[in-house]
This record gives sequence, C-alpha cells and structure tokens, in this order.
Amino acid sequence: MAYKILADGVVLVHFLWVLFLFFGAIGGIRNKAVRMIHLSGLAFAFIIQIFGWYCPLTYLEVWLRHMHDSSGGYTGSFIIHYVEKFVYPDIAPEAILTMTILLVLICK
Repeated sequence: MAYKILADGVVLVHFLWVLFLFFGAIGGIRNKAVRMIHLSGLAFAFIIQIFGWYCPLTYLEVWLRHMHDSSGGYTGSFIIHYVEKFVYPDIAPEAILTMTILLVLICK
C-alpha cells in the first residue's frame, strides 16, 4: 500500500512540475531564482524531448507502481487517473516538442 501512495504522490509532484513549466514565467517576472529554475526546467524538458527520454519522475512512478503490483494493472483513484492523463497526454511527441519550443521562445 505504501508504494501505491508514493506512486500517486510522484504523479502529483509531476503534475505540479508540469504546471510550473507552463506558468512559472509568471513567478519569474519578479523573482530571479524562480526564473532560473523555470528556464532550467524548460531546458531539461527540451533535452529529454529531443533525445526521446522519459522524465526521471516517470521512471520513479513506474517502479513504485511495479513494487505495489507487479502485474502492472492500473488500480489508482479516479482523481489520480485524470491527473495522469494530463501529465502523460496522448499527444504525438512532435506536438509536445513543438509546445516545449514555443514555451521556451515565449518565456525567454
């Protein structure tokens, strides 16, 4: 049970990180540290998109879910299910790369 709770927590943190990547520029207007973290996060997102890698949070969540239930079936709550749909959208990788580039251009 602890692994499931930890995996759900990782998904929530991942969701918050994605929100920060989208809206972090707002906080970066007045705070240089927030701006640097935001731009670094966007650069990291750009790099993992270019090389086709997964975010380390994804690997952590998959491992935790496997530790909870090795059959790999999804048994989470409906809230976490919808959060996961946002964090892991069913969008072509090219579209995600394009959106990442647009965010970088807008936020620089």
